[in-house]
Amino acid sequence: MTEIDVARRIEELRATIREHNYRYYVLDEPSVSDAEYDALMRDLRALEVATPDLLSPDSPTQRVGAPLSSQFAKVRHPQPMLSLGNAFDEGDLRAWRERVLKLLGEDAQLAFVVEPKIDGLAIALTYRDGRLAIGATRGDGEVGEDVTANLRTVGGLPMMLREPQQRDEGRRMKDEEASSFILLPSSLPGLIEVRGEVYIRIADFEALNDGLAAAGEKVFANARNSAAGSLRQKDPALTAARPLRFFAYQVGPVEGVELTGQWQTLQYLRAIGFPVNRDARRFTDFEAVLAYCREWMARRDSLEYEADGIVVKIDDFAQQRELGVVGRDPRWAIAYKFPAREATTRLLNISVNVGRTGVVTPGAELEPVLIGGVTVRNASLHNADYIAERDIRVGDYVMVKRAGDVIPYVIGPILSRRDGSEQPWSFPERCPACDTPLERVEGEAAWRCPNFGICPAQLVRRVEHFVSRGALDIVGIGEKQAELFVGAGLIADVADLYALRAEQFAGMEGFGPKKIANLLAAIEESKARPLDRLLVGLGIRFVGSVAAQDLARHFGGLDAIIAAGQADLETIDGVGPVVAASVVDFFQHPENRALVEKLRAAGLTLTGGAPRERRGDGLAGKTFVLTGTLPTLTREQAAELIVAHGGKVSESVSKKTSYVVAGASAGSKLAKATQLGVQVLDEAGLLGLVGAAGAEGWGLGVGDPDAGGEEQEGGGQLGLDL
Repeated sequence: MTEIDVARRIEELRATIREHNYRYYVLDEPSVSDAEYDALMRDLRALEVATPDLLSPDSPTQRVGAPLSSQFAKVRHPQPMLSLGNAFDEGDLRAWRERVLKLLGEDAQLAFVVEPKIDGLAIALTYRDGRLAIGATRGDGEVGEDVTANLRTVGGLPMMLREPQQRDEGRRMKDEEASSFILLPSSLPGLIEVRGEVYIRIADFEALNDGLAAAGEKVFANARNSAAGSLRQKDPALTAARPLRFFAYQVGPVEGVELTGQWQTLQYLRAIGFPVNRDARRFTDFEAVLAYCREWMARRDSLEYEADGIVVKIDDFAQQRELGVVGRDPRWAIAYKFPAREATTRLLNISVNVGRTGVVTPGAELEPVLIGGVTVRNASLHNADYIAERDIRVGDYVMVKRAGDVIPYVIGPILSRRDGSEQPWSFPERCPACDTPLERVEGEAAWRCPNFGICPAQLVRRVEHFVSRGALDIVGIGEKQAELFVGAGLIADVADLYALRAEQFAGMEGFGPKKIANLLAAIEESKARPLDRLLVGLGIRFVGSVAAQDLARHFGGLDAIIAAGQADLETIDGVGPVVAASVVDFFQHPENRALVEKLRAAGLTLTGGAPRERRGDGLAGKTFVLTGTLPTLTREQAAELIVAHGGKVSESVSKKTSYVVAGASAGSKLAKATQLGVQVLDEAGLLGLVGAAGAEGWGLGVGDPDAGGEEQEGGGQLGLDL
């Protein structure tokens, strides 16, 4: 064959194999035998070996054999991968619907998409011009890990998208409650981020564990862990050997096609080559939603994959955007969790744990018991009152539940199984770590050790929290290291971590020169973490990552936060009286102020994250939404500029939006603005509202020709056909 003939044959084989993959993994309708499929793959591989210059990274043969990676690079998601609020009974689902109607209006017409909640690993896949460009894990929702090479080995996950064909998919995608077909886009997007779940079927998981056990290797605790562990192998060939599968359920940024709802999106994803769970349904009647949830959840033990519930979403994307997000949970979706798994086991002992704020918490030590695929040895007993009210005794047979299939706790004793050997238990009167008498604030259930500055158990927990991923993220320090450092007298507070020196580790078991160097480097690197991460690390009660970001953004520095009164704090969106009171109380303690000074002296970041100083009220009462890429300002700079002049920045477009500021590659927010008749500005139009003087310092100086929005053609109004 000529080179042209070879190239043509390679493309024919690739197209044929992709189609077979689609039919096997997506449609569950294989059109060739395994032997025939293997023969096609052998032919393609032979031609690619003979003509390596024709090898393409999106070829079906490239699912295995990607280069090894020494570590996973970090990937920032273009849109956060949010978590979901939970419902545990139908009452919670009804309450969620009522909240939705309250926000959208009682006369809002709602449709719901109901999808199984697969217990796997969430990932995000970015395709450019129809080809897989990058695949990342969810991570913390903001930043994930680049596992593209491993994802190329996952069965059913397309490396090249398939041109949608209405005649093939239309019959399959019919809305069960509609008499007409839902219209799908007829072309491929220029860019699309597809989100979904990598999982392992139960039968495949059991076979995998049998094989690992036979080989003398460690088995996985459950299917979800096996999927996550398999996907994060450094060698893609090892990932390829694991029976991973994929379901798509959502999109992130999309360019080149318009998607208006979740049901249409699921149909379109299947049409372009993605496996989509066939148990997804669309309803306009909420009672039908509840009925389907009951029906589907009754099938839990007969499913071919692990699932921990079912997700209910508002179908319409415009309504989703109007509902928005609270904290890190979208208001437009909720996870209806399966009833928690329960088991009976024996309570061997009750121990107590001293937390970082001094709270002393009792815990159950249990005879190991398997609950929902996880071996449980310890469980929560909540507090002293909980134990007393239920008369829980050491030696009891107890009922243990994993709430939301995650956190185990003791429900109560099985009285009928008592034989007289059980021993009542009393809460200790003194701290088990420092022997300080415990205290209990009137009206609270918790007992506390008041020895905040000295109690070693509290310090260990504070160090663990300070170095955790959501705080200062110091790699190399965990529970064991924290206990070691405190026990050896190396640190008396978290700030002392920054005074550690290499010679202090001399003779310590497990601390060689390389480990010491890496540890000290990680500590030094953590000094540059942003202010909100430091606020989390300080361990202020009720101040999590969202509240910390709000505080940092509003005040711009730790000194301003310390100086703020409760009334000042309560003016911040998202900071209520409880959080405000806790912040004020924390910084009233001299030891906490002293800790801040030690951290300042150590060189940590105590400023940043806030808008520039207030420069005027020209935008007061106005709400802005930003979309697309602006010519000179970043999104953060534009938001700071708006807030500094009295305006408010929102994530979603609604009837209450005053302006949408749109740049290049503006997406659905621009379409929503057009639909609602919201005024659209470009960057020059925004600067025109602010005025040249107000814009100075945000990247555009006074006298810069791009700063005079009023003098530009159109007065800054975006020149689009709206």
